[in-house]
Amino acid sequence: MASPLKTTLIFSIFNIFFLSRVTSNPHPLDSLTSSEFLLVRAIVNQSYPSFNHKLSFQYVGLEEPEKQAVKSWLSKPSSKPPPRQALVVLRFENQTRELVVDLSRRAVVSDKLYEGFGYPILTAEDQEAAADLALKHGPFLASIKRRGLNISEVSFLSLTIGWYGQVKTKRELQVKCFYLNGTVNFYLRPIEGITIVADIEQMRISEYVDRAVIPLPKAEGTDYRASKITPPFGPRFNAAPPKPPGQIGFKLDGNVVTWANWRFHVAFDARVGPVISLASIYDAEQKKYRQVMYRSFISELFVPYQDPTEGWYRTTIFDSGEYGIGNFAISLEPLNDCPSRAVFVDGYYAASDGRPVEVPNAMCIFERHSGDVMWRHNDADRKIRETRPDISIVVRMVATVANYDYVFDWEFKPSGSIKFLVGLTGVLQVKAVPYTRTDQIKEEVYGTLVAGNTIGVSHDHFLTYHLDVDVDGDANSFVKTHLITKRVMDKNIPRKSYWNFEHELAKTESDAKVKFGPNSQEFLVVNPNKETKLGNNVGYRLVPGSSAGPLLIPDDFPQIRAAFTNYNMWVTPYNKSEKWVSGRYVDRSRGDDTLAVWTEKNRNIENKDIVVWYTVGFHHVTCQEDFPVMPTLSVGFELKPTNFFEYSPVIKTVPPQHFSWPNCTK
Repeated sequence: MASPLKTTLIFSIFNIFFLSRVTSNPHPLDSLTSSEFLLVRAIVNQSYPSFNHKLSFQYVGLEEPEKQAVKSWLSKPSSKPPPRQALVVLRFENQTRELVVDLSRRAVVSDKLYEGFGYPILTAEDQEAAADLALKHGPFLASIKRRGLNISEVSFLSLTIGWYGQVKTKRELQVKCFYLNGTVNFYLRPIEGITIVADIEQMRISEYVDRAVIPLPKAEGTDYRASKITPPFGPRFNAAPPKPPGQIGFKLDGNVVTWANWRFHVAFDARVGPVISLASIYDAEQKKYRQVMYRSFISELFVPYQDPTEGWYRTTIFDSGEYGIGNFAISLEPLNDCPSRAVFVDGYYAASDGRPVEVPNAMCIFERHSGDVMWRHNDADRKIRETRPDISIVVRMVATVANYDYVFDWEFKPSGSIKFLVGLTGVLQVKAVPYTRTDQIKEEVYGTLVAGNTIGVSHDHFLTYHLDVDVDGDANSFVKTHLITKRVMDKNIPRKSYWNFEHELAKTESDAKVKFGPNSQEFLVVNPNKETKLGNNVGYRLVPGSSAGPLLIPDDFPQIRAAFTNYNMWVTPYNKSEKWVSGRYVDRSRGDDTLAVWTEKNRNIENKDIVVWYTVGFHHVTCQEDFPVMPTLSVGFELKPTNFFEYSPVIKTVPPQHFSWPNCTK
């Protein structure tokens, strides 16, 4: 990840720092730089001269150093850092190879042939190749002509096809086609009734069916561009005034952010997007930074559509493992995607030839002044009023994965809380139908009629977060707190009931599985080796947000591959190789390398270095308000300190200067 290119001013009530562009040696967890991508490419090409066979770079990213090596370096930054290495996944001679490239030694130090099930992340070139095959396929051209359409107005979307019990699989993609002709929002004009499957190894169409001619949804009312919107208009907003670069409310030392009482590292990855590491919070009582979270990222984003008919049943997408969230990061727009005075950071991923692809302004970091209250109290008798505004720091990335736009936020609060939020917006994936009113529908249509001839197909979003929590140290335990209703036994008390709580220590992976239900529970990660002065184990609580579980039956093929969503929460002992809940190679995978399989070992997790896996789930029953673009829906969860501090960490927050405000009545 490159150093920030743009800076803007932010005022903080806590500390004022100047942006620092440090150009020293890279941090062990820094993303690969543009020059490092080129070095990796040169080293690999030297090992694999591709005179007769095409060499394709499917993934290039940082080979994460050993955790203890990183922590050892952090304790003494002047010491020699861990080796700087890259993980490279190649397709060569129709085989998948996994390499580790040592950048300092300029050598391939590991080269393994992958012989298991599944294929690596698709490149843009893979997807374009499938579309090109469809565009040149004679029967498809005839189908377009039969519908009276202009082939120059046809757009394509290449999607994975999953696995449905086949003994042998090929690298194949389904190609969906859409029609422009009067709109840029082609996703809302699907050319229905055609199934195209392309073999991207043999470079041929392996399946083609033209089942029926379905009316094409109209282009009218689908264009979302401001220049194309016609009256009546919606509300007009006053734009936030642009402000010149200058002082900002945090320090950015390379890719390490220091703000208020927080310090953490920011990185970018082609597969998972933002990676937030080494989050620690300053404890004024102990006069030191204390560990909270070693590493966090979105391990997988699973989107199964709920139409089981021919042409649609294959649409069950694993956005991280099949496409790469970071590969679809978009350049953020100042003032609209990120507020005034945000700092922007670039990201890089590898093209299929290994060259770096730059995503300018891939992430932004900013102070959020929400207008909420951090804490307050009023004592009318003594004429005391104390209140503090809620201010936080946010790291944001947006990925546009085909029709959907995802807004990913990591938000750090002075109270010690970390909020993980995702906003879902963009455009529905729709199905063309012959109906223009609901009273015409006499069959199951697997969604909602959101416009004429247009069904918004029902679907799910499951985002599984990897949370390597290190609460005040590596050795942690997972505790379930059960809230239990009890009856009052004292006959002299008129109350009949109350509730209390009981702790349940999870000793193994099976003990730690959580499926949300009607019973009230809380979930803690505690350090059993550290106590407060009052004797409580220091800890952090995971506070769930609104989250749904899967409704597919367990032996359905998409659910076998996505078995990591069977529980809302899992806990495993730390294992460097267990990063991606859907497996290392997800395209056409069979569910044999998922979180559900790892936990079959039922390993001990008590007083261990543990990782929490939390799935945010959402069932999307579409509606007319989702058309032609969806208002953002935000879901998430929170990590919150629980007996971590001796007292409230925000009690001594210095209030901002009081101003006389012209809009106040007095």
